[in-house]
Amino acid sequence: MQPIISFQQYGFKYKNQSEPTLKEITLDIYPGEKIWIAGPSGSGKSTLAHCINGLIPFTYGGETSGKLLIAGQNPADLTIFKLSRTVGTILQDQDSQFVGLTVAEDTAFVMENKAMPRPQMKREVEVSLNKVDMLDYIEHSPYELSGGQKQSVSLAGVLSTDADVLLFDEPLANLDPASGRKAMQLIDDIHRETGKTVIIIEHRVEDVLQQPVDRIVLMNEGRIAAIGTPDEILSSGVLHSYGLRPPLYVDALQYAGISLQGVRGLERPQRLDIPDLTGNLDDWSEEFGTTGHRPPAEALLEVRGVTFGYEPEHPVLKDVSLRIGAGEIVALLGNNGAGKSTLSQVITGILKPQSGGLLYGGEDIGSWSIRRRGEAIGCVMQNPNRMITQHMIAEEVGLGLKVRGVPTAEIKRRVEDALRVCGLYPFRNWPVSALSYGQKKRLSIASILVLEPKLIILDEPTAGQDYHHYKEFMDFIASLSSQGIGFLLITHDMYLALEYAVRAVVLSGGRVIAEDTVAAVLSNPEITEAAHLKETSLSLFAKANGLASPERFVQAFINVEKKGKGHE
Repeated sequence: MQPIISFQQYGFKYKNQSEPTLKEITLDIYPGEKIWIAGPSGSGKSTLAHCINGLIPFTYGGETSGKLLIAGQNPADLTIFKLSRTVGTILQDQDSQFVGLTVAEDTAFVMENKAMPRPQMKREVEVSLNKVDMLDYIEHSPYELSGGQKQSVSLAGVLSTDADVLLFDEPLANLDPASGRKAMQLIDDIHRETGKTVIIIEHRVEDVLQQPVDRIVLMNEGRIAAIGTPDEILSSGVLHSYGLRPPLYVDALQYAGISLQGVRGLERPQRLDIPDLTGNLDDWSEEFGTTGHRPPAEALLEVRGVTFGYEPEHPVLKDVSLRIGAGEIVALLGNNGAGKSTLSQVITGILKPQSGGLLYGGEDIGSWSIRRRGEAIGCVMQNPNRMITQHMIAEEVGLGLKVRGVPTAEIKRRVEDALRVCGLYPFRNWPVSALSYGQKKRLSIASILVLEPKLIILDEPTAGQDYHHYKEFMDFIASLSSQGIGFLLITHDMYLALEYAVRAVVLSGGRVIAEDTVAAVLSNPEITEAAHLKETSLSLFAKANGLASPERFVQAFINVEKKGKGHE
């Protein structure tokens, strides 16, 4: 069988760069394969994707070496229109991909270009949107949708393409756990039903591996570092080396001293054929699984019985109460539409509740202006493009200090410190436009950190980040919390909640349905199901292997991580 995509000693160097981004890439992808390409930020995986879908050389120019064939043809000899008939792409930043004024128009775009009869087009659009549960939004503007809903509409558009290769760039970046499961199931359904070649570029290891993949391609520093089946890659222990987080239960097994050499079935949390596994893990859980956290006496922020609705007769938040102590990291969990972002806007003063109130340091802040709240409470939005206003990176981070009249020398010092923490110091003199989506996310976080508020709301702070930057940033957040700064993490990332939050507050349908330790919340299937969350793989693995207390196993993992006994 001939490969549908073939790289032979391929290299690529962007214009105005001294070093190539891709170096000696040799990779064959065969028709019908499902391939996962992974690696840290800057590893070259996005550039590799651009070579496959034609953005290189048609949009991004540069010098190539070696050989690349797509369906037996050199992409440079084709037009991007012809190449798009072979390779269809779902972008990470959906806003840059929408072309229609409504969901229906956007989904129908490919059909219109094929001159499909209107009655057939209407049926096909409805079928595609129904499959991704977006039929109710058929007349909505794509820009009115949440991040997860936008991703679903993009997936609906893919269902109408005739392309033999489907390329998914960070398909899970804006999805809650339940939507992520559904997206991966949908991608797998498309793969099985159509036999198309599927290529996935994604950081979220556990979520990708919920469905089978044929091979994993690991990239690092512009080269292919490893290629293998999921079992081969997971048992080798190389993921940490390349900026990726293995499934949590795989790390837990290694923390407990269990050898994974030659073990099969690691790609999912299932029963493993390892001698004395249950007893050894029960002993480890007993030793390390005690819970020691107590909520601090001093409340930094209290939300008391808040109810809010954009239309008063249809409340989005219903009698919501929670507290965040000085130095606490609290995770706010819930599916898309649960009310998490609305609550953050109430806290920051953008929205005013119909009833209930908020206390900051014991003081009622109902009469505070947005500016006054902004000096006490920082908020980092999920979409970095909605926060960035300056052309240059250093100017963007220093803007808040400049308008507050901070001396120039102090601005420079604090900006550089924030950029170092967020992994952007080497780019301090670059234009913002040169950054990737994930780098823009870190830039928006740096712009808030530099202001040093006492409470920071982080909306999906690690979305699109590789494990190295994820850990570097969150370790810094943990160090700030030890200095008394409180954090509210609005997140879909169960890893983030497990490893860094001391408590979890769960929203479902606008109500708080649980507030407890993260281990207790994410080990309780009733709570996770009601909130459309994902029961942690640690808990699922513990149950599959007959452990006495799945919750204690989860807590042991958390404690070992926080004591620094995990990977550095």
